[in-house]
Amino acid sequence: MRRLRSFTVMLALTALGALFIHSVAGPARAQGEGNNDNSRIQQGFAIAPVPLNLTGKNHALVGLGSYLVNGAADCNGCHSAGPPTEFTSNGNPYQLPPVFSGTKQVNPNTYLGGGRNFGQFPANGPGLGFAQIISRNLTPDKNGLPEGHTFQDFLTIMRTGQDFDNAHPTCTVGPNGQCVPFPFNGALLQIMPWPNLQNMTDRDLLAIYTYLSAIPCIEGDPGVPPAPGAPQSRCH
Repeated sequence: MRRLRSFTVMLALTALGALFIHSVAGPARAQGEGNNDNSRIQQGFAIAPVPLNLTGKNHALVGLGSYLVNGAADCNGCHSAGPPTEFTSNGNPYQLPPVFSGTKQVNPNTYLGGGRNFGQFPANGPGLGFAQIISRNLTPDKNGLPEGHTFQDFLTIMRTGQDFDNAHPTCTVGPNGQCVPFPFNGALLQIMPWPNLQNMTDRDLLAIYTYLSAIPCIEGDPGVPPAPGAPQSRCH
């Protein structure tokens, strides 16, 4: 009887252990499957609207970054010159045929080059004394750095919203056409949804950065007051 009882207890423990392993392994497998980015990487390459420079770059990160930039998010919706030039003349899906050809086509001449004017910030400020918020150029400079920033800077921007350009500081005396009023923190990027983007994983942010380093450079730094002695060309 004692031997039978011990065997019964052993069976119960074995069953409980199997149940525990299944409960742990189940989510682990699901998590592993979720980390299989092959389909997103392939889709990212399929939807990239511009030629990509893949030399020396991790192809998987470029593809994933394209998926995040062009599929999961709408980075170009803000970081282009705005709806009138975001798409080609016959590739705007918001328009009717025959103006719309039936095939969406992003304008490569403005893609992620910045320049969208969101108007005075805040919108109810007096006159035109406060800053006009204009989206930045995210394309890589002649050194291959997206928006001219290192990856560590990019991480800081996405995690904290820090504006390394200090384009629109908080007004200290009165409106000067570039500053934002108290209580807005001019050390941080306004309008950009970094409080949401900061929740992304380091790998996803690295993928976005790697993709941005692979797209063609566009001249100009819209949204940033020109610095004295700044180079005339950022692409060459």
